[in-house]
Amino acid sequence: MSGHSRKLPSNHSFPPPAGPLCLRAFTLVELLIVVAIIAILAAMLFPVLSAAKAKSRETACLNNLKQMAAGSSIYADDNGSKFMDNLPLAVTQPAGSNNWALGNMKMAAQSTNTSFLKSGELFPYTTQPALYRCPADISQTNGALRVRSYSMNSWIGSRYMITGERENGFRTFATETETAITGTSTLWLIADENELTIDDAWWLVTMDNSQPFVSYPATRHNRGYNLSFVDGHVERWSLYSTNTVSPSVRVNINNSDWNRLKLATTTKLGPQ
Repeated sequence: MSGHSRKLPSNHSFPPPAGPLCLRAFTLVELLIVVAIIAILAAMLFPVLSAAKAKSRETACLNNLKQMAAGSSIYADDNGSKFMDNLPLAVTQPAGSNNWALGNMKMAAQSTNTSFLKSGELFPYTTQPALYRCPADISQTNGALRVRSYSMNSWIGSRYMITGERENGFRTFATETETAITGTSTLWLIADENELTIDDAWWLVTMDNSQPFVSYPATRHNRGYNLSFVDGHVERWSLYSTNTVSPSVRVNINNSDWNRLKLATTTKLGPQ
């Protein structure tokens, strides 16, 4: 009807006003606080994650050594108790004899070539080239990772330490049965060698102290190295002496780390 306003029902609602919603943004100070908290949490977690990663690599290295020790034991079972051959590379090559592992980590053509591992006596009992390298070993040749981190006790696997080095008064072990004299749980077999000294697969231990740590233990496991023993168990040994810092530093014959290794390497001959 004209001249009269139309009355709306009392329950009628009007639509909200048009336009963008007004939201409160973070201030610069608040953003900086959030960033600072995230940075603090990351700093707290980083050492934990790094330690966990290092422990994982250490465990994997111990597992490598355990599997190689098991392979060595099976090899001995298949060969009348005889240990795998273990000689310096200079001796094996001219004679054309085999060895538990071949290849020189100081020679570019051999250090990254797994065929030298596959030619060794141990490989049929392991069949995985990755077992020969410690996961924490990042040493390279021409940008490629070297294939082996481990070497074998020079007093096990041949008589060379008597005939070659003439260290009379100590035992060599050519068969597993001979280790009953010393005990298989106290005689180390294969260990984690320092990337700066590793060459062939033969770890020289001079019981006469003429060259302490000519083959130097690895330090990549939180200043420690891993060893397998003839009975198949594995251990991590910390390097405690302040003198055991680098292969470039000459070790004193009284060095506790050196003497600990010697005690687990061989034993003196009994009365003749």
